[in-house]
Amino acid sequence: MIVAKYRKSELVSNYLILSMFALFAILPLILLFFNSIKPQEEFGINPLGFPSEIRLQNFSDAWILGGYAQIFYNSIKLVVGTLILCLSTSGLAAFSLSRLSPKGSSAFMIYLLVGISIPAQMFILPLFLLWKNLGLMNTHIGLIIIYSGLNAPFATFLIRSYMIQLPSELFDAAKIDGANTLQLFIKVALPLSWPVFLTTGLVVGLAVWNEFLFALTFMQDEASKPIATILFAFQSRFENDWGLVSASAVMMVAPIAILFMLFQRQFIAGITSGSTKG
Repeated sequence: MIVAKYRKSELVSNYLILSMFALFAILPLILLFFNSIKPQEEFGINPLGFPSEIRLQNFSDAWILGGYAQIFYNSIKLVVGTLILCLSTSGLAAFSLSRLSPKGSSAFMIYLLVGISIPAQMFILPLFLLWKNLGLMNTHIGLIIIYSGLNAPFATFLIRSYMIQLPSELFDAAKIDGANTLQLFIKVALPLSWPVFLTTGLVVGLAVWNEFLFALTFMQDEASKPIATILFAFQSRFENDWGLVSASAVMMVAPIAILFMLFQRQFIAGITSGSTKG
């Protein structure tokens, strides 16, 4: 009886703590959405509450004034290009490290950990000089290569931690049937590893979507800039119109939030499965 009461009180306290964390995470987003549909004249009277008059025109005004059609195209192009390059190279590297065990694989894993721990800002100056000489400044392919290189160590480490758990019997059976190394990856490892690829894709895609420093440094053409840099410029232009600025921020956050809500189960499954071994 005492044990049951203790467990019940522990469960209630856990739910209470989790609810507080959820409130702290969600409340700023709720306030941001309220501000995005609020008339400008209401901010001085009611800065934190629900708007007395809903103004959806803030979104259309922000879309037109900020040129978000082109900006969304630029950001989606960068995200998709980075995911294709990063996941393909990281997936092949992770498969090699987890299943082929080449010489020097332990040293390469240490190299990946070092690559994850080094601040990305340290690479800006040498990359700037190199990209300028190669003619990759102000190009999306140049940013895609940079983003892929920055995210590849983390992606390889996470995918390798998942692939190392896959049953060896499946690979042995495929080898008996005459499968070569590439077929083992495409027909055995890849179909079984889609949760971790989805998880890694969400993390990398979120990082690329929100990245600001490299985009600002390597993309100086206004027509080619992604959404994070344009949002900063938009805030500078309309700093006194909080409705427009909030609507602009909501449009930046909404695609990632929707994707996470749609794939949250797969995201959590990939994270937890990839962290149990490796």
